[in-house]
Amino acid sequence: LCIASADAAPGSEYLLIASFRDPVPDYSFRISFLNHSMFLIQAPTGEAAVTDYTGYVGNVEFVPDVATMNNAHSTHWTASPDPAIPHVLEGWATADGPREHHVELDGMLVRNVHTDVRGQVGGPARGNGNSIFVFEVEGLCVGHLGHLHHFPDENQLAAIGRLDVVMAPVDGGMTLDLPSMIALLKRFKSSVVIPMHWFSEGSLGTFVAGMQDEFDIDDSFADSLEVSLATLPDRPTVVLLAPSFLRE
Repeated sequence: LCIASADAAPGSEYLLIASFRDPVPDYSFRISFLNHSMFLIQAPTGEAAVTDYTGYVGNVEFVPDVATMNNAHSTHWTASPDPAIPHVLEGWATADGPREHHVELDGMLVRNVHTDVRGQVGGPARGNGNSIFVFEVEGLCVGHLGHLHHFPDENQLAAIGRLDVVMAPVDGGMTLDLPSMIALLKRFKSSVVIPMHWFSEGSLGTFVAGMQDEFDIDDSFADSLEVSLATLPDRPTVVLLAPSFLRE
């Protein structure tokens, strides 16, 4: 089944057995699904970023160069990030206004685009309470939608730009409803869509059913994949990854 699923998306390279310690091949980057909405993105030059960092990435000694966070829920941030992390990027606005992040490393650029988040039941919405973080690596753009609660407006879509790979929350309730999320992803026309923030195979299956008319489905459930400009799939593909904390 895994081989057949991978063959359905020609051009992509999937890591079925790999260590995050392994060097990333030239001109590629590696994405590992750690938990919930937390991913490790590694560049071939050695830089690493963790999205929606909660303070725990696994029972290993590892400090990323960049940690992005959104504070909609405790599963997306920590109040006590490791002080050794050089760049901790909080995705919510403060009383002083929005945060505009633009971190340029040797092999990776990280920037953000603010979106709003709903308030608690009966409470007001919080303007600029979420950030979509965009990682530019090896000529490709990787987008992490964070705790997205609404369809981005035209200005936000223009600021986001092209996304070759996108990690999208597909719970359909706590974040953007599934019909709107599916419509957004079809508008992005990303080569690779990685579902995240799903709580059951049922909700994940509903999302997949809504995408399969325009996207191939890779259901091999590896925990990581390598992507390069040369190996993007010929047809847009939803890649189902299985979360796994880092381990030696």
